[in-house]
Amino acid sequence: MPTTAAAFDWRDKVVLVTGGTGTFGQAFTRFLLESEPIGAIRIFSRDELKQSEFARRVKDDRIRLLLGDVRDRDRLHRAMDGVDVVVHAAALKQVPLCEYNPFEAVKTNILGAENVIDAAIDRHVGRVIALSTDKAANPINLYGATKLCAEKLVVQGNAYVGAGATLFSCVRYGNVAASRGSVVPLFIEQRTSGRITLTDKRMTRFWITVGEAVRFVKTCVESMHGGEIFVPRLPSVRTAELAAAVAPEAKIDEVGVRPGEKLHEVLVTVDESRHTLDLGDFFVIQPQHPWWSREPWSAGRSMQAERAYASDTNDRWLSVADITKVLPRALSEASHYEATVLASAAE
Repeated sequence: MPTTAAAFDWRDKVVLVTGGTGTFGQAFTRFLLESEPIGAIRIFSRDELKQSEFARRVKDDRIRLLLGDVRDRDRLHRAMDGVDVVVHAAALKQVPLCEYNPFEAVKTNILGAENVIDAAIDRHVGRVIALSTDKAANPINLYGATKLCAEKLVVQGNAYVGAGATLFSCVRYGNVAASRGSVVPLFIEQRTSGRITLTDKRMTRFWITVGEAVRFVKTCVESMHGGEIFVPRLPSVRTAELAAAVAPEAKIDEVGVRPGEKLHEVLVTVDESRHTLDLGDFFVIQPQHPWWSREPWSAGRSMQAERAYASDTNDRWLSVADITKVLPRALSEASHYEATVLASAAE
């Protein structure tokens, strides 16, 4: 995990989470409330139903519910008044819907990121960290392309600060195990029928639980110097073995790779490897800009050049037996943070 900056203290901090009622937003909010003496956490999202449901489940007087859309710059400007930390998790991320509604994806994922950057600078926010995705690395679909643009905007936001003190960084990781919309809930649902659908038996993915994701983002906020793209070092899984762990008796129907879907996840591309530092438990993709100094991460060693960090060439793998052991924890964390019914699947 990134080294915590000793100068950073969560005590009495005001935190704003865009997309605060999504999978990550809810988990990060609950984790902060449980682990740190923060002053307040502002849940910024456009879904009033999810906000009211979340407020009923998590009763804490430090929660503030702010209705708003990252497309609305004025609303963001008001919402960031007095904010110390922004975690930008709002996005349109369903690949098929982004392909069918490209203008909407651009407005939220790209222009929304620009609005977050501008509002944070204008309101003198201390730290802004934006969530990205493996799909931003060599993107082959619109969602990935918009997130790549968002990464570029956030990193270069450090050059727009001028005399201000706002820091901007990104965190990039893949699909979260057992979260809403991931393959694990689908396998759990399908196993009652005795048949599971796989797009391709060769497919591989990185493994990260929602608890690991929120802890990683929190420590990245604490250790960021502005300009980094943080990438956690994770084990890989074969989706066919994941299916075997979830439903060992089920038959598998191979349905083919969907449009815009990759066989393997990539978190650091070959070209990025040339300016990436290996810190052991994580990587730091350094920006190639004159304002960047490597000094904060001088303990890191250069990543092996000309080699991507990809799920199919990883040196860490989870076997079926390993998945069987770690899956209950992933389901339990998802149930705790999202208040879903997934915990029953761990029995």
